[in-house]
Amino acid sequence: MYEISTDPARLDVPRVHEWLSTDAYWALGRPLAKQRAAIAGSLNFGAYRPDTGEQHAYARVVTDLASFAWLCDVYVAREARGRGLGTRLVTAVRDHLTGYGLRRIMLATADAHGVYARIGFEPLAEPGKWMVLGLQ
Repeated sequence: MYEISTDPARLDVPRVHEWLSTDAYWALGRPLAKQRAAIAGSLNFGAYRPDTGEQHAYARVVTDLASFAWLCDVYVAREARGRGLGTRLVTAVRDHLTGYGLRRIMLATADAHGVYARIGFEPLAEPGKWMVLGLQ
């Protein structure tokens, strides 16, 4: 069982940076300064072992806490995978955000559609309405 917290003081920032910058296809090579800035501007979730306090998963949300949220940088340490921690973490994020009455929570994934579908995420009904500016 893991403890999930939004306390930014508990984050193991160097570990999160290592995970994302070396093992996450969407953040490879991300500089530590950029990761620190992303953390500072986001609502962060960490999953911690209750016996050691060691962080085993991370997620962050970019949001105005009024109408919109973007869930990103969801990562589970390799040694903790396959035990439902990712599902539990994203469920905690969803449940935390429910209280704000957001109109939508968005995310993008190349390989974890099943994880997110179990929690209630679904493909865009009208993807043609959405646009992007910047590199993909």
